[in-house]
Amino acid sequence: MPRGRIGDARPAALGDSSARRPARHKRKLFRRPLVILICVRGRTEGSGRTEGSGLYTGFGPDRWVGPSSSGVSTMLRRLPSMSGLRAFEATARHLSFTQAATELNLTQGAVSHQIKNLEDLLGLKLFVRDGNAIRLTEAGHEYLTSARAAITEVLVATDRAIDRQRGDVLTIACLGTFAIKSLIPNLGDFIRRHPTIGLRVRTLVPLIEMDPQDYDVSIQYGTGADWPGMVAHKIGAEELFPVCSPALLEAGRGLGSPKDLARHTVIRTASPLILRDDWPLWQEKAGVSGIAFASEITCDLLYPSYQAAIEGLGVAMGRSSVVRGDIARGRLVEPFSIRLPSALGYYVVTGVERAKLAKVQHFSEWALGQLGSATTMPPATRPAAPGRRRA
Repeated sequence: MPRGRIGDARPAALGDSSARRPARHKRKLFRRPLVILICVRGRTEGSGRTEGSGLYTGFGPDRWVGPSSSGVSTMLRRLPSMSGLRAFEATARHLSFTQAATELNLTQGAVSHQIKNLEDLLGLKLFVRDGNAIRLTEAGHEYLTSARAAITEVLVATDRAIDRQRGDVLTIACLGTFAIKSLIPNLGDFIRRHPTIGLRVRTLVPLIEMDPQDYDVSIQYGTGADWPGMVAHKIGAEELFPVCSPALLEAGRGLGSPKDLARHTVIRTASPLILRDDWPLWQEKAGVSGIAFASEITCDLLYPSYQAAIEGLGVAMGRSSVVRGDIARGRLVEPFSIRLPSALGYYVVTGVERAKLAKVQHFSEWALGQLGSATTMPPATRPAAPGRRRA
């Protein structure tokens, strides 16, 4: 199954295909371990192998080594415990036995004991003292990559097994800003309509690839052509326009026209997924291409950009699909009535086979209806002048 393209910060110009990278390299969060050894007993379907035990390497033309029960027993004795791996990963992440113990709900002594057992098993030091702190050794750094990958593999396999057992659980993968601003605030309506469907919401992270097998349905940003071989439906039309805090308009530095932006701080969203931001595109439409802003704040994701605008730090470029709720609640206002239609938008994306599942169909229909209407902006209007609030 093709992998979906992921990005929470994409260029959004009307008919502007040059603003997107034709191809990009994706990286995984953790590198997979070179070999994963699993003890398997019984007949391998289609292999012709009979009863016995062997080692399964997970790659290569003949992925079985064995069968040798003595070899398996020896290998199993050398496997670290999952609790030891978790203690090591948490300690390496915090570089603190105390913080790792707090996270794992263990005593500091128990964590230290787990680390010592792991070091004894490996025959090497994973941490060294550096004054009052600890740091990873070179061997510790190398082992951490594989340990994290192993933990991730087990967690993913566990989630898949649970999902297969519980066919009523729907796993939704969603870009973070859309999840916070649009999906979660409206998800209660879906739960009321389908109370027997359990939900698991996973966050899609820009530049981090997620296997489509790890979710039932996703909400992603792009064009319909970005997910070949998958089923993609656009949630709603997307428009781009500046947004700011109402307090900014009341601070005495008005925004009567786009030219007034020269007296204000502009908040940009820039990440490795963006070749150019949306501000120049909107400025061109507004007829103020040559304007110089008073100052700038740059964030790498949409959510902090919008939060900075809510806090009155400046003017951000809003996406209609994710700022409508903040505008409706009075946290943000649209200072101008100039909007830029975008060729990009948020889509409900799923695999062809999973699209046939009833739970996926229920969610897709709900998302296109409820989220589509919830993210569609009413006609643009100028905000009330400072000191003259609307009733």
